[in-house]
Amino acid sequence: MNSNLDAGGVTSSAPLLEEGAAFEQLARGNGRSDGVPEHFDVIVIGGGQAGLSVGHHLARQGVRFVILEGYPRIGDSWRTRWDSLRLFTPARYDGLDGLRFPAPPHSFPTKDEMADYLEAYAKHFQLPVRTGTRVERLTREGDRYVVIAGGRRLEADHVVVAMASYQRPRVPAFAQDLDPRIVQMKSLDYRRPGQLPPGDVLVVGAANSGAEIALDLVRSGRRVWLSGRNPGEVPFPIENPLVKRVVLPILFRVVFHRILTVDTPMGRKARPDFMKKGLPLIRTKFAHLAAAGVTLAPRTEGVSGGRPKLADGTVLDVASVVWCTGFDIGRQWIDLPVFDDHDEPIQHKGIVPDEPGLYFVGPHFMYSASSTMIHGIGRDAQRVAAAIGQRMKSRVA
Repeated sequence: MNSNLDAGGVTSSAPLLEEGAAFEQLARGNGRSDGVPEHFDVIVIGGGQAGLSVGHHLARQGVRFVILEGYPRIGDSWRTRWDSLRLFTPARYDGLDGLRFPAPPHSFPTKDEMADYLEAYAKHFQLPVRTGTRVERLTREGDRYVVIAGGRRLEADHVVVAMASYQRPRVPAFAQDLDPRIVQMKSLDYRRPGQLPPGDVLVVGAANSGAEIALDLVRSGRRVWLSGRNPGEVPFPIENPLVKRVVLPILFRVVFHRILTVDTPMGRKARPDFMKKGLPLIRTKFAHLAAAGVTLAPRTEGVSGGRPKLADGTVLDVASVVWCTGFDIGRQWIDLPVFDDHDEPIQHKGIVPDEPGLYFVGPHFMYSASSTMIHGIGRDAQRVAAAIGQRMKSRVA
């Protein structure tokens, strides 16, 4: 799970911030509608924190590139999350390369503040982002990559898939066997308790998103069960002033960023567990959940009589189920043999060895435990941008 909690959209004419409307229109106006393919040095797919970070480092090299963002507005992948969401990392760790996050360093920004920051970042560096442009297919023809997006054809020597692993929600197959009267909702669609009908709720998946949503629901007066394997938890209160100033820099900058990497024995040993369970609980701990009245339950393993059945045989009579059971990168639109048996991209530090010119930035533990965190993305983006620059220079030479 992304520690910042960790995100496509539909075409829209919604502008950026008022003072940035002219810039967005310029970015949108660069596309062709006459059926003639557009050519770029680099196409970046995804206009969230990963894509913008890649764009920043590409711009410094002077290459011709475009960033394609499916949502109508930069930052919408954050705006569309649940209302009470705050980032798990203090603001001092929430800025991308070159632009500090505009908040007190030890505060925890809201989702909308993060969204507005990303929008401001794109404007500040004048990054060529095309919003409302959903990529439908990525493939290769000869020595060039072809991207089909919004009915247009774009071609490039290099493509960066700049997305977190949290694109398409995973829901167990037995969900279809639940009684149709039970309202089911994915965490990506959850906004607030009022979306659900009156009655008890089962939240399936006990990582950071599930814990936060369960707490949000129980505070609305509902009876809530949180079901899932224990992902572990950070053994200190991250909102404690001393922890913010002394412990978190070690955790985020040293442990997650430098020790737990694919280059260290400790990181290689920890990576499979991180990939399976996500990050440990960071802000909301099991003690907080129990104190608030959330019932902690074993994994949900099936259905009995149309109702969810837990691993210990308990069958719950609930009105709603919220699925917080993980995501994948949503690979269906990538028509290239670059995924392993677990649907993870086959890459080394973001570079795909068997598809020269294809790169990933943003997947969970791509290089380190911080690879999907705001403060860790810049290093991966810079590495990929440097690799692109070197390959472009070698071709010219």
